Amino acid sequence: MPANKNSHPRRTSSRRKYGKAAGKNVASAMRRRKKGTLSSGKGGRGGKVTSRKQAIAIGLSEARSKGATVPKKKAS
Repeated sequence: MPANKNSHPRRTSSRRKYGKAAGKNVASAMRRRKKGTLSSGKGGRGGKVTSRKQAIAIGLSEARSKGATVPKKKAS
């Protein structure tokens, strides 16, 4: 019999990495992309976004700026 109940290693991968607010921001960006109103760049000067991946990145960036729980960007 183990000394204490919690002797097994903790699983950290099961917790949410992104907050609910981040998901809402990404969903909003995806809707705007589909509608054709999502633009990239500062002030929307980069043109219309058609890429799904770019729309997700914009949604996460907006969530980050609003203070939602989003993991840090990977250093490239």
